[in-house]
Amino acid sequence: MITARETYPITEFGAVPDGETNNAVYIQEAIDACAADGGGTVVVPPGTFLSGKIRLLSRVELHLEQGATLLCSGDIDDIHPPEGYRHGIESAFICAEDGEDIAITGKGVIDGNGRAYVAERLPHIYVMPEKRPITFYIGGCKRVTITDITIRDGANWTLWLVGCEDVLIQGIRMYNDLKLPNSDGIDIDRCRNVHITNCHIEAGDDAIVLKTMRRFERYGHSENIIVSGCTLKSTSSAICIGCEIAAPVRNVIFDSCIISSSHRGLSINHSFEANIENVLFSNMFIETRLFHDRWWGRGEPIYVKVLPWTEKDDVGQTKNVRFQNIRARSENGVLVHGFRPENLQGIEFENVHIEMAKWSKWPGGMLDLRPCPGAMDGYEAGVREHPTYAFLLQNAKGVTLRNCGVSWGPDRPDYFKGALSIENIQGLVLEGFRDGGA
Repeated sequence: MITARETYPITEFGAVPDGETNNAVYIQEAIDACAADGGGTVVVPPGTFLSGKIRLLSRVELHLEQGATLLCSGDIDDIHPPEGYRHGIESAFICAEDGEDIAITGKGVIDGNGRAYVAERLPHIYVMPEKRPITFYIGGCKRVTITDITIRDGANWTLWLVGCEDVLIQGIRMYNDLKLPNSDGIDIDRCRNVHITNCHIEAGDDAIVLKTMRRFERYGHSENIIVSGCTLKSTSSAICIGCEIAAPVRNVIFDSCIISSSHRGLSINHSFEANIENVLFSNMFIETRLFHDRWWGRGEPIYVKVLPWTEKDDVGQTKNVRFQNIRARSENGVLVHGFRPENLQGIEFENVHIEMAKWSKWPGGMLDLRPCPGAMDGYEAGVREHPTYAFLLQNAKGVTLRNCGVSWGPDRPDYFKGALSIENIQGLVLEGFRDGGA
């Protein structure tokens, strides 16, 4: 009989670090015992522990020691949804719902085993099966702490928090395969009072993304979110709000981040009925490049778009968004595109400098508005030829460019047409704009 104590090593409950045994039952017994005793720390010692689904409980800290690896099973039948999940959530390796004071800490590794779920490896993107596990799903929890761990090779969304309050994600490292679709890094969905700081994330899909998905209506809106001091790399958007915005997202700060070798840099991709407001992007270095068109994006360093996903969808407003002290080197320019001017209001750029250059083999001179009506009918829909401008502004109200500038690299392609294009902008303020060699 295990008596109450502060730490609960999983090996004392039968777990073996051979990388082959499914240790889910032993790890769950350690978590259950810890919770039953009022809480404490479940310890994963050095070694590779393969496991099926694990469910975290209130007042339990899952701690991975240096040299420890918790490896997700490559058999989807081991990762079935747990009993009692009210949303019928997709399979998740590590999950928690309606808990309090949940923590995942340590210097060890959590491996999502995405490589075991790849159906076909195409040169620029993998084909994946319909059923593949999310690495973490944490829903409806309060006081969530995730620090210092390394997460790698997610098979699907990696760290998905839904309806959580008071969240700290700090100092984590995440390395997903850059060819694996939908391998988002951190998804913040209908959460409030969230801090993400000092993290390094590489992801095939959005590295950090904010959402308010329709299926989780019970959790309300997203607000009071701060992301700072992160280094990011993505085959999609490094930082994104959208596309699924079915409840308001407001009061958000992204500060002091560095984005490298990404398909899109800072993105607001607004496709549903609710509003996005009061967003600040500040103090950033960004590098974005063109890539294969199976991935959304065309190398935009900054992308602000409000457009319905389908003909049947309504779309809300994006307003009061500011980009301040940003320097980007990119194969494309900034895009601001509203469905109607009233859908996109109060967009400010201050001290934003774009260096336009071409260095990859991929063709440019294209405008990518996916998702948009018709885009789900084929990969080519939503993408069309269009001259490239450093700032392309279309269909918005109250756009300000203050002390912004453009410079041009060598071997300028023919489709690089100019520094600034303005179409149906109501209330444009242009102060101190500099074009260094158009």
